[in-house]
Amino acid sequence: MSTQIIEAQAGNITPEMSFVAQKEGVSEEFIRDKVAQGRIVILKNNQRKDSIPTAVGEGISVKINANIGTSNERSTLEQELDKVRVIEQTGADVLMDLSTGKDIDEVRRKIIASTKLPIGTVPMYQAGKEALDEHHNIAKLSKEKLFADIEKQCRDGVDFITVHCGVTKFVIEQLERQGRVTGIVSRGGAMLACWIKATGMENPLYANYDELLDIARTYDVTLSLGDGLRPGCGADAGDRAQVAETIVLGELVKRAKKSGVQAMVEGPGHVPLNQIPSMIKTIKELTDFAPLYVLGPLVTDIAPGYDHITAAIGGTLAGMQLFLTKVLHK
Repeated sequence: MSTQIIEAQAGNITPEMSFVAQKEGVSEEFIRDKVAQGRIVILKNNQRKDSIPTAVGEGISVKINANIGTSNERSTLEQELDKVRVIEQTGADVLMDLSTGKDIDEVRRKIIASTKLPIGTVPMYQAGKEALDEHHNIAKLSKEKLFADIEKQCRDGVDFITVHCGVTKFVIEQLERQGRVTGIVSRGGAMLACWIKATGMENPLYANYDELLDIARTYDVTLSLGDGLRPGCGADAGDRAQVAETIVLGELVKRAKKSGVQAMVEGPGHVPLNQIPSMIKTIKELTDFAPLYVLGPLVTDIAPGYDHITAAIGGTLAGMQLFLTKVLHK
């Protein structure tokens, strides 16, 4: 099964490349070359025939992602489908289903059927929740269960998946040596760190990365390499654990490209305003200039409930730095 990056590296222009080139106002050759380099990804699962191919990365417009999803505390399928309609009406480009409540499979499939927007998920959320429901112990989560959920979600049609492959035993050791004010704030990162500590084994997403690549390549699903060690407060920004994980993600980006799989990188979380330009530049350089799925950056820790404001401030500055990084590396 071919993928967008395999076709681009062969010099071919796919219908999806043509579509996004017209939408972005750039040439087809520009999109093809950037996809081949891994600097642009096209979100489009080959199982979804009517979804909107959406490009993310260098030299094109910034995309807006909206998160939805059920929880054990509140939310229903009807509410999530209402959110999908609001997302479409307000012009977001992409959505993520982060459900952790009941009937995760049904919710995901109904969301996919209800929209043409690209959809992302975090398979670890489902695998971890169901392991906890059944065993009351995250250490009981098996590699087989995790990878079965990954393939199921890809087969259902999700266009990209967040996978915290960079939360390795070595990275956790760096975190423990240094310590942090807020520890691990990523749900998926925390689950995997607890699993590693409890079992003494390596992160299955890292140890079995080639198998993960095989699944992603089959469905042309983009890997969104999650930042499980992103800082949860400004004081932790740029620390040893974050940088160690970013270096690992950079190596995984190269392996993905070599394997014919599209990959982008998530980050960086809470970052003081004055550190954002250098943080963005460092992440881009360490990850071979892969598209950056910007989480925030949140410029202050004292505005809970107003993350849309603090993230908009940080995201604007990050976008400016991404533009400058592109200009400097032409």
